[in-house]
Amino acid sequence: MAAMARYVEVHPRNPQRRAVLAAVELLRSGGLIAYPTDSCFALGCALGNREGLERIRTIRQLDAKHHFTLVCEDFAQLGQFVRVSTPVFRSVKAATPGCYTFILPATKEVPRRLLHPRKRTVGVRIPSHPVAEALLAELDEPLLSSTLLLPDTEEPLTSGREIHERLGHQLDMVLDSGECGTEPTTVVDLSGDEPELVRQGAGHGFRW
Repeated sequence: MAAMARYVEVHPRNPQRRAVLAAVELLRSGGLIAYPTDSCFALGCALGNREGLERIRTIRQLDAKHHFTLVCEDFAQLGQFVRVSTPVFRSVKAATPGCYTFILPATKEVPRRLLHPRKRTVGVRIPSHPVAEALLAELDEPLLSSTLLLPDTEEPLTSGREIHERLGHQLDMVLDSGECGTEPTTVVDLSGDEPELVRQGAGHGFRW
């Protein structure tokens, strides 16, 4: 049986730097973590981590058409991985940071295994949560992420303790800053001529 994940409590507004650095070191060495965001808990690994990607697929039982999300620190980073026209930029800028994931055409910086097989798109978002922001600032690259929504369940797990108990042998670390919400991000596909609401979640009032 795999070793049990580390369980680390962090302050929700001022996460301890030592804990953040330990998580980033683990991510850089190929680890998979559960971490809090402004919508709910997410699974995250480094962008180039093939094994981490497959571990997320296994935990969530995802197929090849699932849109993974690149969780980015800011717009400068986001712009390296997706193509953003001027109208799209204005709309995305007005809605972030926040509880939105946007599906956009990927650049060559995105590994092919992360792309939607037909559309060549990927999800991107900029969170507004101190723990996620601290991780991204230290990691200096996007986090490959997916909502921590288990198969055959309607709502994501909201407790770091429960995540550790249920998934501890499938993860390497659980960062817990307290209860998270139950609504995942609102997903908007901006890769076509008109925006398409893929999933209504915690983000409200998006304007095109």
